[in-house]
Amino acid sequence: MKYDISLSEVKGVGSGVLEKLARLGIHSVSDLLEYFPRRYEDYSQIVAIDDIKPGMVTIQAKIMQVKGRYVRRGMHITEAVASDDTGSVRLIWFNQPYRANALKNDVEYYISGDFGLRRQYLTIQNPSTELVSEFPLSTARIVPIYRETKGLKSQQLRKILRSCITEVRVLAETLPDWLVTEQHLMSRANAVETIHFPHSSEKLEKAKERLGFEEVFQLTLAALLNKYELLQEVSVEVAFDEKLAKDFVKHLPFTLTDAQKRAIWQIYLDMQKSQPMNRLLEGDVGSGKTVVAAMAAVMAIKAGFQVAFMAPTEILAKQHAKTIHRLFEPLGLSEVVGLLVGGQKPTQKRLTHEAIASGRTKLIIGTHALIQEKVDMHRLGLVVVDEQHRFGVEQRKALQSKAGHMPHVLNMTATPIPRSLALTLYGEMDISIIDTKPEGRKPIITSIQSPNSRKQLYEKIDTELDEGRQMFVVTPLIRESDSLPAKSAEEVYTGLRQGFFKNKKIGLLHGKMKPADKDRVMQMFAKRQLDILVSTTVIEVGVDIPNATIMLIENAERFGLAQIHQLRGRVGRSEHQGYCYLMMGDSSEPSRRLRALEQTDNGFKLAEMDLEIRGPGAIYGTIQHGQLDLRIAKLTDTKLISQARQAAQEFIDRGENLLEYSQLHERVQSIRAVTNLN
Repeated sequence: MKYDISLSEVKGVGSGVLEKLARLGIHSVSDLLEYFPRRYEDYSQIVAIDDIKPGMVTIQAKIMQVKGRYVRRGMHITEAVASDDTGSVRLIWFNQPYRANALKNDVEYYISGDFGLRRQYLTIQNPSTELVSEFPLSTARIVPIYRETKGLKSQQLRKILRSCITEVRVLAETLPDWLVTEQHLMSRANAVETIHFPHSSEKLEKAKERLGFEEVFQLTLAALLNKYELLQEVSVEVAFDEKLAKDFVKHLPFTLTDAQKRAIWQIYLDMQKSQPMNRLLEGDVGSGKTVVAAMAAVMAIKAGFQVAFMAPTEILAKQHAKTIHRLFEPLGLSEVVGLLVGGQKPTQKRLTHEAIASGRTKLIIGTHALIQEKVDMHRLGLVVVDEQHRFGVEQRKALQSKAGHMPHVLNMTATPIPRSLALTLYGEMDISIIDTKPEGRKPIITSIQSPNSRKQLYEKIDTELDEGRQMFVVTPLIRESDSLPAKSAEEVYTGLRQGFFKNKKIGLLHGKMKPADKDRVMQMFAKRQLDILVSTTVIEVGVDIPNATIMLIENAERFGLAQIHQLRGRVGRSEHQGYCYLMMGDSSEPSRRLRALEQTDNGFKLAEMDLEIRGPGAIYGTIQHGQLDLRIAKLTDTKLISQARQAAQEFIDRGENLLEYSQLHERVQSIRAVTNLN
């Protein structure tokens, strides 16, 4: 059997199973072998019945007195007694009528399941059973649990994998021999077999180490190759004008933080070079990234180049245009700032296109509209991409291609990234970090709220609104859903208007609204014509309403830690104290994530906590279709990451030919295709 053949040639895989496997993205033997477990249940310790304690247990026993019956509402119960030399224990299965005929008397089984008190009886509930005489897949071992789909459970996946065990054992090595030896790694074949069929927890850890190392090595090697390739490109040189920089800073209505000064100086040094800048500007919510980007833009403009500034939403693009227009005004440069978004009228777009093509507009701020073929940029020298993880690589490439050469690129993100993740994820970029907030900003007071405390909370909020402040209310849904028991924006909007806040002016904002309607509602809120704005996460990034001091997040348990941190960054942007209330959907115990948000408003600390809590997983987000997700490696494992990075550099320094390692080459090239901006 070949590694990449269809699963239809594997014993026991019919058309129905093939369809279910396809739903999980499994089409070939290789896909199956790389479909790693998401967790494990340890049934490897076989205990005598007399010694079993509540929890997950495995016994070796004979099964007797098997009988099945239907009870109320059509539920079927199968009961049996398992016995060994030390005693007996009751077994019970729900809605598994086949059990009664499948179980044989007077034959030894491995029996694994959850032992505990059920309706006054000590029972093993819904246990897995396998004959001792056969190779156990679901009992008497460390059992892998996979992501499942309807009609296809982990047990069936284990059976199919067992049919492919011969192919697993002859898997080719994907890393150079010197690297496997140097890093004391398990062979790939051994690691893949162990990850699916671990013989011990020690061996399982060694398999995870091998496969995790390979994941980080591949990502890092791709990033380094991208970086070296980029260094071969030629960009425009933007000379540093000290007088211009000082003049810009002199007219600012605030003092730059040391972190902002450090970041802009790093950018200026990059832009003077003939190699293209590829820098990530990373800063927490409200740390002042926009002014740094504006200082970079003004230097490029004075040197005779155009600048493209791309934002993920029209709301944010308009806000950036307004902010930068204000910053450029004292320098007499406000007229060179242009806005291009999809919601503009055709005449307005045509005039903007003409101004860009003629070179009159030097700084073009917009959304995806900047990528359109009609946009003819005059002399593009710098590209700024805000919230860069929200754009696909192809979209960023399209924007850069407008220059006809490789422009300098400044990517910005308000999503704090731990250093271990940044080195792995953005290895081809240089990184500038703004880790301090402007003076005078007070920490946002965050508290978790139970639905039972809603009335008291509303009374507290009402006092704040009466003092002239404003509130955001964010919901996970636009409208009610039968499948998701969560608050919708429309439901909350109606409830507030008819209920406690009926005397307040309330607006509604969500992503399905027309751009003009969204803009109208945001303008009303900005002009204080609304007291409360009910919204979905469309306001997550960049919306700046200094008078808004309250953020109420409904069904907070349905939001990610980083997302809530972004949302609460929308308040507390003035001298007034900001508050963020996390309203639970019920009175259950809040998660570690929500508790972490109460403890700190430092985005970098929260990012580290988030990694600790969730382990490996999606690192590039859904926009890259999960191609670069880590399935095994933990980004908190700094030692493994450091070793993998050093190994990737050594691979290049040794002059290794990637083509000699076909599978490694294929994987690295697929990563580069997603991340490379050349």
